[in-house]
Amino acid sequence: MSDNKCPRAAQLLSDASVNKGTAFTVEERKALRLRGLLPPKVESLPTQLARALTQFRSFETPIAKYIYLSSLQERNERLFYRLLLENLHEMLPIVYTPTVGEVCLKFAQNFRVAQGMYVAMEDAGSVREMMDNWAGEVAIVVVTDGSRILGLGDLGTNGMGIPIGKLSLYVVGAGFHPQGTMPVTLDFGTNNAEYLADPLYLGQAHPRTTDEAAYTALTDEFMAAVTTKWPRALVQFEDFSNDHAFSLLDRYRLSYRCFNDDIQGTGAVILSGFINCLKVQRLSPLSSRLVFYGAGSAGVGVADMIVSWFLEHGLSLDEARARFWFVDSRGLVTKDREGQLEEHKVRFARGDNEGRQWRDLLSVVKEVKPTALIGLSGQGQAFTEEIVKEVHRHCPRPVVMALSNPTSKAECSAQQAIEWTEGAAIFASGSPFGPVEYKGKTFIPGQGNNMFIFPGLGFGSYLSQSSIVSDQMIITAAKTLADFVSDEEIAQENIYPSLSSIRDISALIATNVILQAQREGLAKENLEDKGDLLTWVKSQMFFPDY
Repeated sequence: MSDNKCPRAAQLLSDASVNKGTAFTVEERKALRLRGLLPPKVESLPTQLARALTQFRSFETPIAKYIYLSSLQERNERLFYRLLLENLHEMLPIVYTPTVGEVCLKFAQNFRVAQGMYVAMEDAGSVREMMDNWAGEVAIVVVTDGSRILGLGDLGTNGMGIPIGKLSLYVVGAGFHPQGTMPVTLDFGTNNAEYLADPLYLGQAHPRTTDEAAYTALTDEFMAAVTTKWPRALVQFEDFSNDHAFSLLDRYRLSYRCFNDDIQGTGAVILSGFINCLKVQRLSPLSSRLVFYGAGSAGVGVADMIVSWFLEHGLSLDEARARFWFVDSRGLVTKDREGQLEEHKVRFARGDNEGRQWRDLLSVVKEVKPTALIGLSGQGQAFTEEIVKEVHRHCPRPVVMALSNPTSKAECSAQQAIEWTEGAAIFASGSPFGPVEYKGKTFIPGQGNNMFIFPGLGFGSYLSQSSIVSDQMIITAAKTLADFVSDEEIAQENIYPSLSSIRDISALIATNVILQAQREGLAKENLEDKGDLLTWVKSQMFFPDY
């Protein structure tokens, strides 16, 4: 039986980048041979949005809502992104954290349509050739090796949900065109025994490679292949385990237009919040004492960023690092404790402990009397009532940041921090918490969401075609975000702005990042003829419309 459907019509309706569904006009249906292939009524985008929102809300569980949105993205890209833009607060927790954690855990079971590029060890020597299989020009790549997905550990290729979700935020937040995004997973195997035994697992079913030379060779080949194929593209590293996150960033940061969001993006967004916390506390940087619980890539990245800011306020490097105490699974990080320290911890290891070792967080808090307690440990409920109350006992307005993702991994909840400190805590988290009612006052918890930083930082780096993404470009992004919070908002103890302003935030960050790249002589793109730079940046943003 022959298929007489017009190939062009079938292609239009199956191509999410051009499909408008019921919004094709009568004239378009005639010209494109779509008559009879759609219901007769021509609908407006607002009508489609109303239906899509009703459908979205009809699903009861976050994972079901995510699957619905994914199917919408596969059918009608512009409708999907417009729906996200108009319902940010409701849908961002579905598209990314915390729901994306469950998405990754169940990625193989729920797999429907392939998205992104997979590069396995067996592809060594063919990566550049594989890039030719990807249609279109790429502006931004988000790549993971699946080794440390959120606080969930090694998920292998199931971690592909992270680059997919992250790139949706680049589109929504900064206006990267969706057709210019490419999610990538480098498959080096997995040490997740459950997945290795799962017949539905989609990655290479062997233990993660321990051959460092082969690992580095493939990542080298990947970076070269991407930038040879798409020399204008930006590469963002995501959710690499500590044993590779720092070394890969150090290896590529001065040669490619790239950054690691876990290290540098997290550092920038927490620096921004910390700057505003000091305003609420009415403390100077010189008075700060910061205890970090978790000494991985994110924790050290945050500390490095705050140190850079401290240097601008007159502290020496040693003086700045002396304001930090790191606690990991073995206790306080010191220079003389047993065992060899990982390289990224050495610069923050304490040398003033006089041979004493503190093995738990509470002991460190009692000794240090911190003004800020920052959690990036992946250990849910690690900030106990006793610990938080001990911080408050020595600091009238303690900063409590429970930043681990997803929500189940947060070191404490907003409700707990506020109640345990009788409303005194200046709280922020990685995943969102709802408003807290306490003694007749409503507290709006801050969310140290990397989305405040990475879309604008990435967009500015891309538009300027900066040769690298410098530390000063990242610090500029952090300070721009901090300054976006008004004095009135600070008086109400809001340390972050509303995500509803994300496009304005990203445009301003991108503009200032471009200017910083120009000051450092890193910008390859000549933008001097663009007039008002902020206006031009906004004009370059993709806006989902018909």
